[in-house]
Amino acid sequence: MNGIVEWLGLASGDQSVAACFGTRPALALLQFTSEAFVSLSFFGILLGLLWIVRRRPDLGDAYKPLIVTGAVFLLFSAIAHAMGAVTAVVPWLGLLGLSNAAVAVVASATVVLLWPLLPELARAPSAAQLAEANESLRREVAGHEVTLRELETVQRELESRVEARTRELSLVTARLETALRGAYVHGFSQDRDLRYTWVYDPSGRDGAGMLGHTDEEIFSPADREAAIEVKRRVLETGTPETCEVAAVTPHEHALYALHVEPAHGLDGTIEGLTSAAIDVSRLRSLESEQRRLADELRTALQRYEIALRGSHMTLFTQDRELRFTSISNPLFGREVADIVGRADTEILPAESLPQFGALARAALATGKAQGGEVSVSEGDGKTRWYELHVEPLPDAAGSIVGVTCALFDITERKTGESHLRLLMRELTHRSKNLLAVIQAMARQTARHSGSIEGFLDAFGARLQALATSHDLLVQEGWYGASLQDLTRRQLAKYLDGAASRVTVEGPPVHLKPAAAQSFGLALHELAVNAEKFGALSVPKGRVDIHWRLRAAGSETPDGEDAVEIEWIEKNGPDVVTPASRGFGSLVVEKNLARSLDAEVDLTFDPAGVRCRMVIPASHLLAAR
Repeated sequence: MNGIVEWLGLASGDQSVAACFGTRPALALLQFTSEAFVSLSFFGILLGLLWIVRRRPDLGDAYKPLIVTGAVFLLFSAIAHAMGAVTAVVPWLGLLGLSNAAVAVVASATVVLLWPLLPELARAPSAAQLAEANESLRREVAGHEVTLRELETVQRELESRVEARTRELSLVTARLETALRGAYVHGFSQDRDLRYTWVYDPSGRDGAGMLGHTDEEIFSPADREAAIEVKRRVLETGTPETCEVAAVTPHEHALYALHVEPAHGLDGTIEGLTSAAIDVSRLRSLESEQRRLADELRTALQRYEIALRGSHMTLFTQDRELRFTSISNPLFGREVADIVGRADTEILPAESLPQFGALARAALATGKAQGGEVSVSEGDGKTRWYELHVEPLPDAAGSIVGVTCALFDITERKTGESHLRLLMRELTHRSKNLLAVIQAMARQTARHSGSIEGFLDAFGARLQALATSHDLLVQEGWYGASLQDLTRRQLAKYLDGAASRVTVEGPPVHLKPAAAQSFGLALHELAVNAEKFGALSVPKGRVDIHWRLRAAGSETPDGEDAVEIEWIEKNGPDVVTPASRGFGSLVVEKNLARSLDAEVDLTFDPAGVRCRMVIPASHLLAAR
């Protein structure tokens, strides 16, 4: 003890030491030393606790209240023992008591917090158990190391597969985009709120501006309503739909075919939509143009058919073997179905084959159009004439694969030409005869006329009668004249008005041109004689003209059919038989009998002139 006192610099005789330690310096020194060491120990434990907490941050959550309270307890205890060491030198007993009270409070709190943890601490494993657990953990870790190596291998394989699948996905995506771009198809995806999550625009424009937006935010009401209705219906029903909408992208307004399908998640629920839009504006425009052209073609075909029906023209095509491949209408008494597929040798009469075949083969051989007139004999013995125009028929490559022909029926024209030639011959012959008749008529008129004025009047009237007959013949194409029309025209001035004094009756009879001229002159002479001397010279006089057909018999000339015509005058002056025959009687009796081989009986009955004329059937025509 003395040594310690001396080490501290205290001497037994030093008054300052005595003042510091009092009357018991050895005891005070011992108190100072023990309190100082206890205080340093508490500080050391506190530092160790803080070091453990820093190294084991996981202890902070479960033991934080206890650690904090313990740390405070250690700190206060260290301070209290430090104060105890100080009071061994300086008698600060009050401060020491205050520090001990604080330590007591903190110690009590520490006990309160420590008490619930005692059972858990009692259950804590022993060192042997910890060693065994450590060994087990080591073995488990070793096993996990093997498992980790296997997992690393599996991970590398998965990464390789993911990389391969990524390359495949990139390739598929590139192909899809190429297909969409080539087909000009717009693609996009939307969530259940119809917000765009993916947009592909084949035009190359950036569709990112649509991402995150809805149709209401992008399109006008007129463009979006139909598309939104379809999309919502697909979300509700899960059934894909296709419709046409006015616009799909904000860059252009056109007509699109929109196909919408539901997009399913991993659990099978509908998470949104996937859609494709194809621009069909050009397609619809082409369809409209096609309908317009079809209508025009239909109209053209109708006009073509009408033109063919009205023109008596037949169009047909043949292959190189002259087999019919098409025809516009029936021909040669055969229907279209019976002609197509057959050769010309099966359709045409044998005598007509060289005419048709020569023109068709010439067109095939030369590659130039051919034309000419051909004739076809029909079953009734008649011959029909056609104008045939043949042109080579090339295919798309320009090779001649057949002929196309236009056949125009010219039978009427040929008949007309033949009739015209006949008429010209007849006109020449009849002109000579007419001149002869006029000369004879002029001589006879002059012989029986007392003056030039009388001659001119009589000759002019006879020329007018002859002209009337000629007018009727020209009107009928010089074919002949109706007996009814001829009689009415020659007696027209006596038939007009309410006081008609001439009656004309009889069945339809047609006279040939020569008979019409002769009978017309005879009617004129009978009418002139009745007007001057007979029934037409008085107001009450009448003339009846009627005729009937008679069958062949002994009563007719040469035993042929004939027409019997009677002229009967009534209510006229008494008739006296003339002493000599004038020109009129000669025309009626001799000229009519000679030119027509007719039987003529002219009677001057006192009651009225009667004339009976029988014209044989050789001078009659069949009614048209």
